[in-house]
Amino acid sequence: MQLPIIDLADLGTTQPPKPIVDTVRDAAAEFGFFQIINHGVAPDLVAQVWDSTKAFFALPHDDKRNISRSKTNTRGYYDRELTKNARDLKEVLDLAHVPFPELDDTDPRNFHRVDGFNQWPDLDGFRSTMVAYLQACEQLSLRLLDTFSASLGQDPQYLRSFFDQDHTSFVRLNHYPLDDLLSPGEAISTTPLGDMALHHHSDAGALTLLLQDDVGGLQVEHDQDWIDVEPIPGAFVVNIGDMMQVWANNRFRAALHRVAPRTDRERYSLPYFFNPSYGTDYAPLPSTISPDTPPQYRTLNWGEFRQARADGDFADYGTEIQIAHFSV
Repeated sequence: MQLPIIDLADLGTTQPPKPIVDTVRDAAAEFGFFQIINHGVAPDLVAQVWDSTKAFFALPHDDKRNISRSKTNTRGYYDRELTKNARDLKEVLDLAHVPFPELDDTDPRNFHRVDGFNQWPDLDGFRSTMVAYLQACEQLSLRLLDTFSASLGQDPQYLRSFFDQDHTSFVRLNHYPLDDLLSPGEAISTTPLGDMALHHHSDAGALTLLLQDDVGGLQVEHDQDWIDVEPIPGAFVVNIGDMMQVWANNRFRAALHRVAPRTDRERYSLPYFFNPSYGTDYAPLPSTISPDTPPQYRTLNWGEFRQARADGDFADYGTEIQIAHFSV
């Protein structure tokens, strides 16, 4: 079984065409995942992003740790990520939405009171490439958001109101090495590695755009089985997150996914997490509620939900918060 492949050549920037809306709706309901082609992100930019990603992870380990993220600044490098309270075999660099690309990150307008500020490696062209990519992903995500809104019976522009200039989207650069990056002494004193490169989970936000390389390993849960997400050159993998499942009142599902470990080749991937402003309170959309389908969730606040999930990336706090905790 393979995920649907959706051609966005006719999507445009205004009213999403009904055939695309219907196809996105069916894919979101059946799988929670699909792949998109002809999405409008320039191939040259994608190539530059891959080059910058590999250049960053090729830096000495200590240089990467110089821009490590922390509990007080969620933007930066990390090599001890936890998923489901198990350590993943990967290293990451998180870079958040830049509202004003012409300003550096010391300007208050590019400093988020919760997330802190982006930390950029000393690599030529790295910042300009990643900021351009963040902007391109933002525009593509907004166009996709319109199709989701329309597929749930709302005005196509309805969900955009939650994604103002202070939306909390970010791109994550992932590198999955073949061996543990931590020294034996460090490994002993931290959470042990699990049996997956990335353990099963659903994404917390609205939707995710993923670029993956040709190595493979991404798998999606479907009908109690795991489907391999075959790499397609130039395509994005799209998956819905917990927020979209709540908005859809369970019409769509935020599918569990994981990355199986590789023993022959390192893997790289670039997920862009499209998330709203932290002040957003979300609940099932009015168009999804009827006498036969009452609300399945009580209202959640995105900032509180995201903070609880982010805390679990750093340490084992027991049961990881899920939208199921907010079921009616």
